[in-house]
Amino acid sequence: MYASPDYYKKTFVGVISADSEELASKLKSASDKIDILTFNRIRGIGFDNLTPFQQEVIRKACCQIVDFEEVNADLIATTVSNYSINGVSMQLGSNWNIATEQGIVIYRKTYELLKQTGLTRRVI
Repeated sequence: MYASPDYYKKTFVGVISADSEELASKLKSASDKIDILTFNRIRGIGFDNLTPFQQEVIRKACCQIVDFEEVNADLIATTVSNYSINGVSMQLGSNWNIATEQGIVIYRKTYELLKQTGLTRRVI
């Protein structure tokens, strides 16, 4: 887990007010998604071996993923990728503020933040 419940509550000040056990579970899930987006490079290198900048960016991205999933839980859980009613349509997938990378729906700004670590590139 890249961000602790304490970091989430006191430093990041996220939207979830859940108990520490539930929050830890959500942070663990977000960490797993970061591992997918970084091709498990963090696990290979070791979090403690990353630069302080990379560590902080990864902590922030982890917390942002938790908040995004909390706020958009119903939308993310749906199996419908798009729909239209009376000329109004909606599509879930990559657009100006949402990215779908390796099957993970994430705010584009969070993915751009994570890219600053240099760990999301397909080739190093």
